[in-house]
Amino acid sequence: MTKMSMAENFSVDTVPHIEPICTVGPNQSCRHSLVDQELNEFLHIYEELVRSRFSAITDTLKTLSIYQHELDFVTRAQRIAMDHLHYKLPLNLLEDSWVSGLNLRALHSYCIFRSFKECIAKARFDQASWRERNALNTNFLHSCGYHTVNISPCADGRLQGLLSFVLRLVPSEAVYVKAYAGAMFNIEEDITNWAHRELERLTGGLPGDEDRNYLKIAVYHYSSSNPSHEGCAAHGSDNKKAVEAALMRLNELRAAINNTYGRGAAPDILLIGVDTDIDSIRVHIPDANGDIHSHRFVDSGDLYRESLGMTQEAARMYIADAVTKAECQNGLVHNKGKMAAGMRSLVFGLLEANLSQIEYVIQYHAGRYAVIGHNERFICAGEAMNELHLRNKFYFAHLNTVEEGAIHLDVGIKIFTNLNIKHGLAIPILVHYHYSSRVPGARERVIQRCRRVKAAIEARYSQLHEKGLLYCQIAISDKAGSERCTFIEDEIIEAEH
Repeated sequence: MTKMSMAENFSVDTVPHIEPICTVGPNQSCRHSLVDQELNEFLHIYEELVRSRFSAITDTLKTLSIYQHELDFVTRAQRIAMDHLHYKLPLNLLEDSWVSGLNLRALHSYCIFRSFKECIAKARFDQASWRERNALNTNFLHSCGYHTVNISPCADGRLQGLLSFVLRLVPSEAVYVKAYAGAMFNIEEDITNWAHRELERLTGGLPGDEDRNYLKIAVYHYSSSNPSHEGCAAHGSDNKKAVEAALMRLNELRAAINNTYGRGAAPDILLIGVDTDIDSIRVHIPDANGDIHSHRFVDSGDLYRESLGMTQEAARMYIADAVTKAECQNGLVHNKGKMAAGMRSLVFGLLEANLSQIEYVIQYHAGRYAVIGHNERFICAGEAMNELHLRNKFYFAHLNTVEEGAIHLDVGIKIFTNLNIKHGLAIPILVHYHYSSRVPGARERVIQRCRRVKAAIEARYSQLHEKGLLYCQIAISDKAGSERCTFIEDEIIEAEH
């Protein structure tokens, strides 16, 4: 297949033939008894709405380039932008175009950032229908015995829709998501997060959760149709390494908390794999002691295929039998016992809910995503905003400092060298951090932090920055208030006017 033009910023991968998970005719569709069709419709409407905010950028900029030397260009450009993008463009990028031409790289980066900001601002309205519909909500997690679920997926943009699409978990204060390259989460930070929530629980800050536990989930990913090239970039597309590395982190976290706070203090753990070609999951089954074995898992893709056509009751029994068989592998169930009842309910819930996502991909993406690799729009460096839930919107590089997070940034730069620079576009990097308005002076300090990180990124990739192939935008959000994704440069420009 030929790749599209550079302005489209879109790649198509050559995929070897693999038997689809469900084969249907042109006017037919798969219908599994456990799939929530209405929820799938709501999620598809959301996907189309969010993607439309980005898909209009290329054609809008192409149109602007035609008129850049007209006398009324600035006025016309703003009218075109408002008609197609629903926001205005920075005057400084328009006013001097008659001299040196439009800086399309800078405009493209700005539009990516601005469209993302629109998605954040309208998230509550855009997501209302499917949030209310999803059954895997806070009450469900409580019924499984968990007051908090902390999830560390890989930072790969293909997992951006992990919570609401792949796992069908409702975003809430009880669910934390922080992505790291290769799912290699920071153990010390996780200990701090766990201790904070446990302190809240023990001091009555989580009413009704006194007897509930904390759950840590690591999520790796792989590609079933192109495993050696489209798997996890941080692990060289080696699925075995991705599984072992994520499991090692989970075990190290448990050991660290047990060693520090006493045996038995550690949270429950769970390991999940995602086939990013079709969004099926592998849930690795823990035993009664909470220990996970990399080879012991249940694959939702297999469950979907094998239970298609069954009644709801029969399909649920089939899932339960598959989990029991996985528990009995190598006689482990006899030695260590089955997993706890709460964990079992959670595993059942996740496997059943993912059947809807498998059918979603079948119905709306022909059973396998057209782009099985990377197709992110920008890099978010610092702290991610969890308001946007959609595959391949941005690559996240978790940063405390650029030096510490260099590996995460480098992976992102490598990805965008192929996505953008190869086609003449710049790499857009949004430097974003949270602050708390409850803390005096926090806003000013986080702005200074953003500026330091931005300067460090531009210095680390100085050749790209000097050539106009890297654009950084600073944004901040208030975790204790309503401010979300405020562009600091916009505040400065408004103050000057």
